Amino acid sequence: MPVAPALAPAPAPEWSALEVAKVRGKSRLIACKNIQPLKLLQPAAPGPAAHVVLSSYGGGLVAGDVIRLRVKVRAGGRLFISTQASTRVFRSIDGAVAEQHTVGELAENALAVVFPDPVVPQADSRYRQQQEWHLQPCALLLLVDWFHSGRMDQGERFAFAALHSELRVRVAGRLVVLDRFAFHPEENIATSPANFAAYQTFFSVFLVGSPDDARFQQLAEVLARQKMPGSTGPHFSIGSRPYVVSVANARENVWVLRAAARSRMELQPLCDALLAALADERLLGYNPLARKY
Repeated sequence: MPVAPALAPAPAPEWSALEVAKVRGKSRLIACKNIQPLKLLQPAAPGPAAHVVLSSYGGGLVAGDVIRLRVKVRAGGRLFISTQASTRVFRSIDGAVAEQHTVGELAENALAVVFPDPVVPQADSRYRQQQEWHLQPCALLLLVDWFHSGRMDQGERFAFAALHSELRVRVAGRLVVLDRFAFHPEENIATSPANFAAYQTFFSVFLVGSPDDARFQQLAEVLARQKMPGSTGPHFSIGSRPYVVSVANARENVWVLRAAARSRMELQPLCDALLAALADERLLGYNPLARKY
């Protein structure tokens, strides 16, 4: 009997990529590769850091879209990553999932700030996000992870089908952050006090670096100041603020802030405080989003 030919292995998926290095005292984008649907933009940066904006050819992610991005910051380099607008995830009509995968590497004394607009999973959408960062001991990472309950201006709340997010951060090969979140509105009561209650936008900040690094200490102090005055340790702050926030020094080299609010604008003062701190000359040297909002 004739032998059926062996199936050729599936080609390895292509990844978008960007690489930043310090050149003549400023951080420059020295390599850039775009794979659809992702598009990488580089606005002019007046400070010492490079600025890369993540955009999309279709204005969002449709079911089945897969974005894969590799980020590398060489020794002493500084990088700010933002998005052109909120990441809209459109409905899935066949159960397909829209995905984003990011793998980052930070060399000694490198700095990366990831400050995207929120992910907005629309009705019947399915979205999965995975991020993995590898840091050398003296590197510094500040990463924001943010999502809305849906198209809030249209009254859409938790109408999506599935939302998954996973973040891993390793320092010198050691896992120091593992954050996983998954939610299926059909299986849970989103507005229950045990879940999201009346809140519709959810903002997390992860700060990872060396406790001996003055930059890490400076940003840790900014996060700590978001607690209710007089509080010690993790605390939910309500007071006169329109949002709730908790802050924790999870490890000696890790700080975590989480906040929830009813609207994006209610979180703007928190964003402004972080961006003002990042404008310090030892960090980004300017506020990359000053003219955006």
